[in-house]
Formats: sequence, structure tokens, C-alpha cells
Amino acid sequence: MVDSPRLSRRTLLRTAAAASVASPLSLLGGKARAQAKLTPLKLAWNANAACLAPIPLAISSGLFIKHGLDVELINYVGSTDQLLEAIATGKADAGVGMALRWLKPLEQGFDVKLTGGTHGGCLRLLAAKNAGITTDLSTFKGKTIATPDLGGPDRNFFSILFKKHGLDPDQDVTWRQYPADLLPLAVEKGEAQALSHSDPLTWIFRKNPDLVEIATNLSDEYAERVCCVIGVRGGLLRDDKSAATALTLALLESHHLTSLDYRKTAEAFYPYSPKVNIDDLVDMLKSHTHGHSPVGEPFKRELRLYAEDLKLVNVLKATTDPVRYVDRIYADVLS
Repeated sequence: MVDSPRLSRRTLLRTAAAASVASPLSLLGGKARAQAKLTPLKLAWNANAACLAPIPLAISSGLFIKHGLDVELINYVGSTDQLLEAIATGKADAGVGMALRWLKPLEQGFDVKLTGGTHGGCLRLLAAKNAGITTDLSTFKGKTIATPDLGGPDRNFFSILFKKHGLDPDQDVTWRQYPADLLPLAVEKGEAQALSHSDPLTWIFRKNPDLVEIATNLSDEYAERVCCVIGVRGGLLRDDKSAATALTLALLESHHLTSLDYRKTAEAFYPYSPKVNIDDLVDMLKSHTHGHSPVGEPFKRELRLYAEDLKLVNVLKATTDPVRYVDRIYADVLS
């Protein structure tokens, strides 16, 4: 156990540093004894999301075993509502996903609690070089943006960014849905002047000489804002809080280990994303903030800020109180 978010950060850094030079077997601390005490847990994730690369690292580095867990990964690509329902009903014990995708359905009352943030970064807004669009976001007025999901986190985030720069994201900008891998083609054909999505695809799209990166979810005041969060089944918190604590710590440690050794993480994730070479994965992970994994009050503050942002663009209800809402969806498992 830890006494505060600040102490937790120091502890995690020390542990991650040790893990970076340890073999998976050395983390077992007595193979037979540890194996006998492992608690089985099912963790839902999206194997297409490169920013979740620290999850397979937690397996290959033995971090889950170190914390007494036998974790089964469930690759979940359905809707967020279905994912949260799967966690709430016990089909999975926990999951990791984007705050800007989870906060709206969590408003509906799923029995899922957030225990910590993992990292920032991985959403990107790219534009055609010849579209007259610059980093002055007012230049997006009258433009069309291609996105794979009209309710996705990229649409939500860049709508917030537009709103804060004086644009109405629903009236001044047109959003048009396309299959994710066809987003650059939509821009090339002139059906859209820009595109928004997440890594690893947007990292690959950046290599297109006709596209330029305009903004990310680390732009402006969001430079130190978490984007992905850990969600745990309410029943697990009530019946076995120590397992929820162990899972949270293992995931946070895996992100800190990533910030110390990006290549090791890229190699662990590569089997899930073979279309992106390891060097690209390393550079991509370096562009994220895997050393920023808030818990406790700092994490709650970031969630409250996101709740206020989502109210600003009419995603959360106007009647939702951000403070009370975050108190309801957050669970402190580290004190």
C-alpha cells in the first residue's frame, strides 16, 4: 500500500527501474509459491490501440505475476457501452480505455469505477497541406473533417479544442464518417480537408507528404492531461479490493517501465500490431506521456476538467455536477 499519490509515483518509478533490468522469472519471487497464489482476472483492451502497448509489456515483464495476478486479455472491439456492460456484469473484471469515450456512458450508471490514469497522447488532427488550414484553429471554419466514429474520442476532443478557440464544433465544422484506413483517401479525393483518429494509424498517416499534423490531445492546456483510464468492476472492488489494487499498480508500473524503455514495450506490443515496425512504435510511444499516470486527487482533478469540457460541447448533461459525478465514478484503491 502507499500513503499518497506522490509516494505512489516514487514507488512506481523505483519498481519500474528495477523491472527494466529484471527478467520475468526474477519477478516471480519464488515460482511455485507465487503461482499457487495467483488471482485470475480478465482484462479487456483494444489490441489495435498502440497506446495500450504497456499491457502486453506487463505480461512479458512479469508485472502481473509479481502482483499475484493471472491476467487473461480480452480483445474487445465492440461499442463502449457494451464494453462497460461486460465489465459491470462480470464478463471482464477490468478494462483500459479512453476517458473521452468512457465518461459519457459512465454517466448512465454502469457499475464500473475508475482507479487511475495511464498516459496522455495518441489522438491526432491532420490536414491537407493545400487546404489553407494552419495551427490557428479558426482556419477550420467551413472545413470537413473525416473521422472513423462520429461519437469517438477524437471527435469529442477536437470539438472541445475548437470550442475553446472560438468555433462551434457542430456548426462551423462538418464531421464525416469513413472507415479508419480510408481517412487519407477521403482527404486526397477532396471529400474532407482534414482527418482525426488515434495511433497507430494517425502516426502512419503523418508520413504522407500531403498531410500535416495540426494538433494532438497534448496540445495547449492538455500537455499534461491523461487520456486513457483504468476501469474496474464494482463487484471486484467490493469483494476483492486487493485484486483491484494489484491490477492498478501493475498497469501503472508498466507505463512507468515504458517511459524508461520504449523499445522493450514496442517489442512486447509488436505481435499485436505487425503492420507498424518496431522503430515506428518506439517513436510513437515516445510522443505519448507514459510517465504521466495520475492517481488520487490529481487524477480526480483531471477527470473533473474533462467532465467540464464534455459539458461545454453538450456531450455530458447540462445538469451533471462534475464534482459529484467524479466522486461517483472514482475508486481509491491505493490508500
